Amino acid sequence: MAERPDFGGAGGEGKAPIIIKRVKKSAEGHHGGAWKVAYADFVTAMMAFFLLLWLLNAVTEQQLNGVADYFTPIAASTRESGAGGMLGGQTVGEGASQSRTGATAAVVLPPPSIGSGGSEMTDPNQSSQNNEDASIRAAQEAKDQRQFEQVQQELKQTISGVPDLAPLANSLMIENTPEGIKIEIMDQDKVDMFSPGSANLFPRSKDLLMQISKVIRKMPNKLSITGHTDPSTAVDPSGYTNWELSSDRALATRRALLEGGLDDRQINKVVGVSDREPIDKGQLRSPRNRRVSIVLLRAENTKTEEFDRLPRFLEKKGGTQPTIPATGESLAPAAPPAN
Repeated sequence: MAERPDFGGAGGEGKAPIIIKRVKKSAEGHHGGAWKVAYADFVTAMMAFFLLLWLLNAVTEQQLNGVADYFTPIAASTRESGAGGMLGGQTVGEGASQSRTGATAAVVLPPPSIGSGGSEMTDPNQSSQNNEDASIRAAQEAKDQRQFEQVQQELKQTISGVPDLAPLANSLMIENTPEGIKIEIMDQDKVDMFSPGSANLFPRSKDLLMQISKVIRKMPNKLSITGHTDPSTAVDPSGYTNWELSSDRALATRRALLEGGLDDRQINKVVGVSDREPIDKGQLRSPRNRRVSIVLLRAENTKTEEFDRLPRFLEKKGGTQPTIPATGESLAPAAPPAN
């Protein structure tokens, strides 16, 4: 039997050698900057969060309600599209289109409980006051629109009933403005309201103003009368300019309205603006710039006491009126013409 080989172990014993492997660690490689992406996402999220907080604190409660209503499709409109309205910015001769309006059916939402700041509770009294103010404004707008349509209809019927006023139908324009219901009588080509360069009304123009007076004297509004001219280059040696001419034409309009039955207390102001407010800015010499504007003022545009607060203002009292001594400036008698 062969002997086991001797591996040279200590003491001549036949043991296998112990081999220890040592692994040498090398330095780690570059991680690629993944932390920067995560940090950028975090900063973006924080910016969006603080932006949301700022928006919630900045917008009003009405704006929040509007956003909520936009994303709540619970309203169904039954309104039919339409435009215009009789004489809606058009002349009498052009006519006007009719429009129909419908109602809007919607589900009424409960009032919000979060205030405009996002943290405080909304005061129920404040919400009620806002709703009441909105209702008052809506009622006033509806009243103004009805009055506007009434004036349009009556003017059209009144002028249509006078055949002699047919040539002036296109000279009359009425529109609803923030100041009030504006009635403008403009010159046309070869159809003038006044004699050239003077404040003398042509008979047809005077008849038209008297017909207009029959309509507006029924209204409780105060009036504003404004005279306009075109930029005439004529020079009067006496110094008579377009300022005097426009004022005289406004005063002549006032006298014609009074002859038609208008109460003088209804007139709030009479002014002349020369050529400073042209209606046709592209052609300053256009005859349409020579016009007279009569505005039925809204209550908020009247600084003095409202005319509808004066009792029985349309009734003419008979009998001799008591004489009130004059305390202010009196008109001097006109000077005799120079020889």
